[in-house]
Amino acid sequence: MRLLGLMTGMAFGSLLQRGKLARQDVIIDQFALRDARVVKTMGTAVAVGAAGIHALVAMGLTKKDVKPMKVGGVAGGAVLFGAGLALFGYCPGTSLAALGEGRRDAMAGVLGMLFGATAFVRLYPALVPLIDAGGDFGKLTVRRRLLERSQASNHELARGS
Repeated sequence: MRLLGLMTGMAFGSLLQRGKLARQDVIIDQFALRDARVVKTMGTAVAVGAAGIHALVAMGLTKKDVKPMKVGGVAGGAVLFGAGLALFGYCPGTSLAALGEGRRDAMAGVLGMLFGATAFVRLYPALVPLIDAGGDFGKLTVRRRLLERSQASNHELARGS
């Protein structure tokens, strides 16, 4: 299974490189709304990944494990991701593809990501109160949310008739 992960990661990286998504100017053009290839590529990757996960679950090769939606963790992660993207000019995936191209700026950024990940692991016990701040909304999924809304609507209809 690890080999499958390595192979799909290499395929994804090569597609990022082939699509020129491992270039800072392409990322900057995305934010300036001059080039939509990043959004198109990432949207396609999400769709293919979702289909792949569902196929692996159906074959019994994995199981879905939805993590709880903790506002403090999401907000903190979003701030760190955004700051890293603004300072570095790459997101994590494109930085690894750029590193594969031999870009020195990517090497500095990847080392920064490794340092940040190591710091997070070491500081995690102290960060738990911040991660838990803002509430825990449980294991949210779109499907579950839609079912809850549908049930609430049905209940309202039944009560009103």
